[in-house]
Amino acid sequence: MLHGRPLREPYNLGGGWVGFNFDKAFGCPVKVINDAAMQALGSYQGGRMLFLGLGAGLGSAMIVDGILEPMELAHLADKNGKTYEDYVGVRGLKRLGKKNWRHHVADVVERLKDALEAEYVVLGGGNAKNIKKLRPDTRLGDNRNAFVGGFRLWKSKTGHEEKTAAKKGNA
Repeated sequence: MLHGRPLREPYNLGGGWVGFNFDKAFGCPVKVINDAAMQALGSYQGGRMLFLGLGAGLGSAMIVDGILEPMELAHLADKNGKTYEDYVGVRGLKRLGKKNWRHHVADVVERLKDALEAEYVVLGGGNAKNIKKLRPDTRLGDNRNAFVGGFRLWKSKTGHEEKTAAKKGNA
């Protein structure tokens, strides 16, 4: 996404997103973000947060000091051509079994947290319920946080207003 418009067609959805005029089609202002970004926005509690959505694939978003950045980390490949999504998405869960899948999730969380210098990680999505042990700086999210994220998205253009209000004790 750039300036509220998709840059390329989504990996796990049909085509037609790029160039589509959402405001015109719906006859009102529209904000488009992916499900991981929406849940991340609703899960955010300040600082540098990495959100990883464990579902059909791997959703990801980072929020730094109130600024949301949706990411596409799922499709980064290792030297064998396998992506993070191949290890921690539903395909990985089915192929590896829960025990090995959990090991890969822990490894991916640690690598991405360190690389992106996140203070904490929130694991959301439908398969987060399969995680048994969490690092002290990791917590489980809740799909219902996407509703909170939707309200926050419309409340603030950039997240700066929320950050300022929180500092003043108004949030």
